[in-house]
Amino acid sequence: MSMPDPAADAAPTPAHAAGLADVTASDGSLRRFLHGLPAVDPAGLVARTAALGSARAVKGPAKAAAIDLAIRLIDLTTLEGADTPAKVRALATKARLPDPTDRSAPQVAAVCVYPDMVATAREAVAGSGVHVASVATAFPSGRASLAVRLADTREAVEAGADEIDMVIDRGAFLSGRYLKVFQDIVEVKRACGDAHLKVILETGELATYDNVRRASWLAMLAGADFIKTSTGKVGVNATPPVTLLMLEAVRDFEAATGIRVGVKPAGGIRTTKDALRYLLLVHTALGDAWLTPELFRFGASSLLGDLLMQRQKLTTGRYAGSDDVTVD
Repeated sequence: MSMPDPAADAAPTPAHAAGLADVTASDGSLRRFLHGLPAVDPAGLVARTAALGSARAVKGPAKAAAIDLAIRLIDLTTLEGADTPAKVRALATKARLPDPTDRSAPQVAAVCVYPDMVATAREAVAGSGVHVASVATAFPSGRASLAVRLADTREAVEAGADEIDMVIDRGAFLSGRYLKVFQDIVEVKRACGDAHLKVILETGELATYDNVRRASWLAMLAGADFIKTSTGKVGVNATPPVTLLMLEAVRDFEAATGIRVGVKPAGGIRTTKDALRYLLLVHTALGDAWLTPELFRFGASSLLGDLLMQRQKLTTGRYAGSDDVTVD
């Protein structure tokens, strides 16, 4: 008895919309396409990153504007086993009013929580414009049956999540089962309904820059609204070279399909200097059109505290004290 194709009745993907349906018809065709992408020159990538990320100093009014932009691009996150409703409500308050001493500070893009905390977060940010994101699909390992991962996704969406951050099955990807990864993303995308889907590649586990490029294209072909570097739960998370590689992938994907996909570096971005470097990468690689919460995010909760301290320094001439700005 033949087994049904799990993606047979799924909504059309960007691969279909761009006339690339044949690419995703089988493991073989998908492998040929992904391995036919231009190889990455690691030394060249690192050199481009260094040149773009340090192209110019950002000072004065430009720095103040960049800090406010970075705050607006943050997904403020708590993803711990000890999370409580009280902790999530406190996080939501911080998302809506990052600096209680200065109401001109912008709010962040979203709060990101586990599925069972979505309803609490949804209530806490109601009416603010702050989105609720939820990690799903057996985050952070992705090691669960498709049925469990889809149930995880539906639970979060039904509770009010605007965005779903899913993690790919790296074991399947690294063993060359590209069609399985593609079909997983298609199914999760369908389970998201109107919620946006961020696909986490866990680039620190992909071993090579070529694999990062292939995983980026695979996720975008399957319908990702965003591609995201990391879960923040492994030793190597976002890096500027990997992020630039992903930015170049979404640039090339838009050129090929007409579809814009966002990018989210996550994990290890802690300082204002880090954030400004990433903003320069986006500005130079893609232009200012991508510097919006709809197309670029930081998954870096600890970053907010440093941005607020630098913001107060620019405003008042002095750094905030430890009691003025939370840095967790």
